[in-house]
Amino acid sequence: MPGPVIWNGHVVFGLVMLPVSLVSAVERGGTPLHLVHAAGGCYGRIRYRRVCELEGREVAEQDIGRGYELPGGRTIPITDDDLDHLPLATVHAIELLGTLPAEAIDPCQIGAAAYYLAAATEPAAARPYVLLVEALARRSQVAIVKFAVRGDRERLGMLRPRHGALVLNALRWSDEVRPPAGIAPSPTSVSEEELTAALDLIEARSVDSLDEVEGLTDRYAQALAAVVDAKLHARDLARPSEPVRGPHPVDLMDMLQQSVRDARADRDRDEDSPPTTPAGP
Repeated sequence: MPGPVIWNGHVVFGLVMLPVSLVSAVERGGTPLHLVHAAGGCYGRIRYRRVCELEGREVAEQDIGRGYELPGGRTIPITDDDLDHLPLATVHAIELLGTLPAEAIDPCQIGAAAYYLAAATEPAAARPYVLLVEALARRSQVAIVKFAVRGDRERLGMLRPRHGALVLNALRWSDEVRPPAGIAPSPTSVSEEELTAALDLIEARSVDSLDEVEGLTDRYAQALAAVVDAKLHARDLARPSEPVRGPHPVDLMDMLQQSVRDARADRDRDEDSPPTTPAGP
């Protein structure tokens, strides 16, 4: 089910105005861990409350607004209506700046925010929506856009088609990405045999879609529940074993070749396994 509408506006490409609504495309997962007062075995919940620093009292949600603080300390109140009428084109429009191949985007620039652009319900809005989806898909490109959500800065984004819908990924501005200075190792030569073995390993692990990758399950909540159950019943919990490290120096070529054999064996085992039959009601 789609989430609540965050923003209403238009995608503007050329003279075409495409009415859309912005809906979050992701849900936040997590585990039921809370901050508690640990001293003295109290374990009472720690809660953060909104307190007015001038009156020293907690403020109700409906009494909280926005304000712009001037250098001298004076605060100018800013209402939702003020934000809706900023002298900024991207307040009501997602401005298409250009298109390029997705691989041209620096992975460090892709932020965590992801949205669906829901088409307006008017029949006339369907054609330009489908047109933009199919044009981007046909060219295997993404669109670079600018947009602004209420109370936020003007943001950079990447618009791409997905299953017939438009998805907007927030991008970080170039000056927000740190250079990888001191991260990559110093230049080191590798042999053609090692490179061939590494390519074989990548090929043995290659799949056509993310759904085919095994192990894509977040088991953190299960592990945490096991810890809670062990503490509740005062029993020890087996800890995961440390990775086995081979003797030094390690023969990289041997490790690559063995990894390739293991990967191919896993793939053959999966192909030989009979398909699972869904359980009946």
